Amino acid sequence: MLRHPTLTALEAMKLTGMATALAEQLEMPEVQRLSFEERLGLLVDRECTVRDNHRLARRLAQARFPGSATLEDLDYRHPRGLEKSVIASLATGQWIRQHDNVLIVGPTGAGKTYLACALAQMACRLGCSALYLRLPRFFRELAVAKGDGRYGRLLRSLAKTDLVVLDDWGLAPLTDEQRRDLLELLDDRHGRRATLVASQLPIDHWHTAIGEPTLADAILDRLVHNAYKITLKGESMRKRLAKSDGSRPLKTDH
Repeated sequence: MLRHPTLTALEAMKLTGMATALAEQLEMPEVQRLSFEERLGLLVDRECTVRDNHRLARRLAQARFPGSATLEDLDYRHPRGLEKSVIASLATGQWIRQHDNVLIVGPTGAGKTYLACALAQMACRLGCSALYLRLPRFFRELAVAKGDGRYGRLLRSLAKTDLVVLDDWGLAPLTDEQRRDLLELLDDRHGRRATLVASQLPIDHWHTAIGEPTLADAILDRLVHNAYKITLKGESMRKRLAKSDGSRPLKTDH
């Protein structure tokens, strides 16, 4: 008589993991041989797992990744500047906890976006918040936010995000307003949060690409000096994959 009300009560309290686990236990006679503490422990473990999975799914959705990317699926078969020891070190997330940065540079198709998203996906799995931004589109979003009054709120939200990925850095010349927006973003994050930048431009060209020397100095001072640097090389992964299977080039490489 108490079984159905107990399940209903667990679901009403949004303890769906425990409710599911209890329903499964009731269908497994062998579970009756376990002690009360052991059965309760199994229920609590399931609830914790369900909640962890829900939180991870929410972090991944909020990160707005352009595709699915994981460190486990990185392709090390072709020499392109990927060092397993460096990736293994970054996979621990210690650089995020220490509020360091990662800078990934390389030619088109070398795997910059995939690696950036894979590192950010690992950050989500470690319990950190992340957000992927294409810099040209982000500047347009900021301009709109200034017009409708969301600018300050948007910057505050970004300042609280554990890891922000800035992709397509240096793709187009910056306006003075964009330089100041970029400095505002990085100043809020410097020493407080981690930032990952992916760019086709070599790092020693960034100062020229940013433009105005004083602002360029300030921006790079907050970005480069406490950063891990990864330089990818070689033929486009998209072209290589297309050659290997005869298909069209993929949007996301690894």
